Amino acid sequence: MPEPIPFMVPEGVERERADRVLAENFPNFSRSRLQKSFDRGEVLLNGEAIKKKHPLEAGDILSLVLPEPPPSSVEPVDLGIELLYQDEHIAVALKPCGVITHGGPGIEVPTLCHGMMHACAGKLSRASGDLRPGIVHRLDKETSGAIVFARTDEAFFKLVAGFAGREIRKEYLAIVTGNPRLESGTVKEPIDRHPVNRTRMAVIEGGRHAHTDWQVVEHFGHAHTLVRCFLHTGRTHQIRVHLSHLGHPILGDTTYGYRPRPGEKAPPHFFLHAQLLGFSHPITGEDMLFEAPLPDAFEAQVERLRQSR
Repeated sequence: MPEPIPFMVPEGVERERADRVLAENFPNFSRSRLQKSFDRGEVLLNGEAIKKKHPLEAGDILSLVLPEPPPSSVEPVDLGIELLYQDEHIAVALKPCGVITHGGPGIEVPTLCHGMMHACAGKLSRASGDLRPGIVHRLDKETSGAIVFARTDEAFFKLVAGFAGREIRKEYLAIVTGNPRLESGTVKEPIDRHPVNRTRMAVIEGGRHAHTDWQVVEHFGHAHTLVRCFLHTGRTHQIRVHLSHLGHPILGDTTYGYRPRPGEKAPPHFFLHAQLLGFSHPITGEDMLFEAPLPDAFEAQVERLRQSR
């Protein structure tokens, strides 16, 4: 752990918030990283930890521990990631539920990128940046299933073009709440950032075009349904937003409208699985189709719903 360092508040400061003073005087540290020092009680004034809103005056002497700088690259970590396929140009992985795809500000590590660096012996394309090796698309943290990584730059650019050109086959399975009135349907509602909660997406008039087809796979009485979703565009949280818009949020997806029924215990995560991923090999042109088996937790949930209907 780094040693505490003394810092004297410079002249001209009059009852200014502590976080603003530190941000101005330590420009190489983001506010979110400095916030960690406050959260850990590592910013002291007269021997006592202070909050970020504490007013400071010129001449105050702080003792603080600055957060560790973020890594400049992704190091291999053995996460036991299973590969469905790999060659010298690409690798298709089975992403577990609960693992974040890649890093970013405030993101916990290790991520799937760390695990793939280990699974691929460190050989992933850096065309998307040193902190996102091999990334051409992503799956949400709680979404499991098939995901492709680029191992060479040539494969990276051709896969990115394939996703942008909507040439990739993507099919998902989701357990939703309720019982859809129809057996299949299409949603083409535009999606954009939620106007108030910027970490969420929403159906927004004038937003980006989004297209999801869906089909019932199995009914579990009137309370839950297993549906297959065919993704024609790749907007952030698209399936989750569109299913919620239909009035059938994904089981466990509290961000997009799921609420447990009376007597129902809320699951620890939502149930969305990227089951099929198909594309032309970026180098050979060969048609490739990968099917990701359901995680044990997903299969167990399906079985519980079958028994309860």
